[in-house]
Amino acid sequence: MGLGFGKELPAKTSELLRRAQQGDQEARAQVIRDCSPFIVSSASHSAGRFLRAGHDEEISVALMAFDEAISSYKEDKGKFLSFAGTVIKRRLVDYYRQQGRRPMEVPFSAWESAADRDTGTLDVVWYDVSRRVWEKHQDEESRRSEIIEYGKVLQRYGLSWDQLIKSTPKHQDSRRRAIQIGRIIAAKDEYRLHLLEKSELPLSRLVAEQGLSRKILERHRKYIAAVALLLSYDFPYLKEYLSGQ
Repeated sequence: MGLGFGKELPAKTSELLRRAQQGDQEARAQVIRDCSPFIVSSASHSAGRFLRAGHDEEISVALMAFDEAISSYKEDKGKFLSFAGTVIKRRLVDYYRQQGRRPMEVPFSAWESAADRDTGTLDVVWYDVSRRVWEKHQDEESRRSEIIEYGKVLQRYGLSWDQLIKSTPKHQDSRRRAIQIGRIIAAKDEYRLHLLEKSELPLSRLVAEQGLSRKILERHRKYIAAVALLLSYDFPYLKEYLSGQ
């Protein structure tokens, strides 16, 4: 018999859930495996037809949604399975909206026994999905690490995250221009070294050699310096936020 919306997690799985939320990736993977029948049932209910792992993309969507539920669940949100079922439904609604089609409405109970029988088919996609989940969490860890390290870099040069936020140009054109200036500084050795060694922008050279406005440089100097520092160090994830600017 599978895990239904109104059912509690077994004590062992509840403990695994707690460990998963603390960063234990093996525990996270085991929670997903233990709840495989529930995931298939929830996805099938939202789809209005019985889904098979390895054949229907909705199963992959549901697995990723369940993983999201593990990360965001809190006890004040009620029973975990009810919460996870809601997250799965929402993500599948988003998926169907993107696909331009609507699911059928079929009672959840119609899928539970079938999902139990089909649990083994999740192995067809499990390794691919678990790899994607693992990569996602590795990315999250890398981003968190970069944020901390970038904060230390800012501090070394008399800046801070708070100052960066407050000094960010409000108008898109001004922000884009400031980022361009930051790129110029990071790309030219003499400018970059001046910033790194003296903790200040090479204002005179930028005005004389690049024809930039001193007024603009001084107004946005903290933001420009922060951008140039970001581009001067190895912060690939944070640099993504500057793409297209």
